[in-house]
Amino acid sequence: MSAGFKGRTLLRYTLFQIPDLILLSLGVAAAVRWWGLPVFVGYGLVALWLVKDIILFPILRVAYESDSGSGVDGIRDALGVVTKPLAPVGYVRLGSELWKAELVSGNGPVSEGSAIRVVEVRGLTLIVEPLIASEP
Repeated sequence: MSAGFKGRTLLRYTLFQIPDLILLSLGVAAAVRWWGLPVFVGYGLVALWLVKDIILFPILRVAYESDSGSGVDGIRDALGVVTKPLAPVGYVRLGSELWKAELVSGNGPVSEGSAIRVVEVRGLTLIVEPLIASEP
């Protein structure tokens, strides 16, 4: 992972933690003012909150990464298997997921069990082509 990419992830994580830190600080300030909470305890609570964020960053880092290679880019060029014949619309399985699929224009029907490659994604429909030309 590049240093710039890791830096952006850390910045994104930090920016999402700021509202919680502000709310905690306001709550601690109110507790110090109105309930007589000792100031050092207030500082200790804020410090513990910051330590919690530092400890959780390595665990939550993946959720804050912006370019994880998933989504449409992760599906394009993926290989799958036809589960309901494509003539020209049917269903294919990519890994453990079942997708509605449509053949690229110019291809004949593709039978169940045939291998396909994803060419494009249009909404929730995959545009696919057979790996080996199927016979009608």
